[in-house]
Amino acid sequence: MTFRVEITPQAEEDATNILDWLLAQHAGDTGLRWFQRMNGAVASLAESPKRCPIAPENRLFPFEVRHLLYGQKPHTYRVLFTIENDVVYILHIRHGRRLPLTS
Repeated sequence: MTFRVEITPQAEEDATNILDWLLAQHAGDTGLRWFQRMNGAVASLAESPKRCPIAPENRLFPFEVRHLLYGQKPHTYRVLFTIENDVVYILHIRHGRRLPLTS
């Protein structure tokens, strides 16, 4: 089964902030290439999104929340998402060193 992947406004804002930071920190196209590969990882959720584990924040929500880990330490990001019918909703994109959401 193929899922449609939709990005929420919050996740879109998260992604924009990450890209802005990457472009400010990395010379040349390194940051942009990294960001494009992360977008590819997010798009891969269209196939088998349940391969990703339940997120620590799952208990805070009335629906199941999973996370996709992308990158290598210390630059790992967590893509928080939920699955509803045939749609994967991207909820947040957070740096792996940030504490889990509390609300």
